[in-house]
Amino acid sequence: MFDARPASPARSRPFGAARAAGVLYLGIIALGLTSELAFRGALVVPGNAAETAARILAGPGLLRASLAADTVMALADVALAVLLYQLLRPVSAPVALAAMVFRLVQAGLIAASLLFQAGALLTLEMQGEAGAATAQLAMALQAHGYDLGLVFFGVNCLLTGWLLARAGARPALLGWLIAASGLVYIAGSALRFLAPELGAAFAPAYLLPMLAESGFCLWLLLRAPGLHAR
Repeated sequence: MFDARPASPARSRPFGAARAAGVLYLGIIALGLTSELAFRGALVVPGNAAETAARILAGPGLLRASLAADTVMALADVALAVLLYQLLRPVSAPVALAAMVFRLVQAGLIAASLLFQAGALLTLEMQGEAGAATAQLAMALQAHGYDLGLVFFGVNCLLTGWLLARAGARPALLGWLIAASGLVYIAGSALRFLAPELGAAFAPAYLLPMLAESGFCLWLLLRAPGLHAR
């Protein structure tokens, strides 16, 4: 039921935290897609080290922009992990804490993997196209580090989805979609390491996490809920 009473500072705090989390989530989605598709995706040619090296040397600013975008994204993810813990703690403090830890591990792994991307750029700046093979390897290691981080993020999604589903009827469907997204992330990363030849066929499954996380972001921005266990 709609409550027309003015919100006290204590009552309004969860609403402000939810909207701040929504803003951070929106930034993470925008930065991640821009870095992967517009910046890094324009440079890396899978299986062609020479062409990848030529593109990076012709446009090193794109790779630096990708590094900057992913760094800001990782910083935002740390802040978002804390805010979501604050919001979800009333549902189950232990599960919310576990979800925060898994999300923080993901952010750490993604940030650490950026060192390989920086290494690719340094290698080409020092060695030119002679360092193409090394640079291609470094970019591949960055991608594998990112996918390793998504394993931990997948577990975070499973826990977060359970918390949202348990919080009440209105976020229940969104919670199960977030949980299903976690399964997609875990499966996709497993294929990257165990059966990379199946990765292309699995790629359309990532549409589910994109839709679910966008919905979660909008829900945080527009509904600004205070959550509690049913």
